[in-house]
Amino acid sequence: MSHYRMAMAAAVLLVCLGDAKVLFALSLDEAKARGLVGEKLNGYVGAVYAVDPEAEALAKGVNEKRRQAYLDIAKRNGTEMTVVEALAGEKAIQNTAKGHYVEGPAGWTKK
Repeated sequence: MSHYRMAMAAAVLLVCLGDAKVLFALSLDEAKARGLVGEKLNGYVGAVYAVDPEAEALAKGVNEKRRQAYLDIAKRNGTEMTVVEALAGEKAIQNTAKGHYVEGPAGWTKK
């Protein structure tokens, strides 16, 4: 793996892990453990069940922070944001704990 790709992967991982303590009534870690939200291939989180407004609000807040961080990483490295998002999604899914949800081409599944 090139130094560039390793540096970008490290930055993306920090972004994904850094937003784990977003100040909502429901934390990201708790929502993942309860199966309310999961990691998506595009580098963002999503509500597993669209009927939970608290999970939806949490996902929106986390995704706003991630989107800004991905934009900053893309600008800093002179790359497309879609590349950063894809790498972030790959890393987040790799680091998702067993039993937590991830979204793939077939929809939400437990890892």
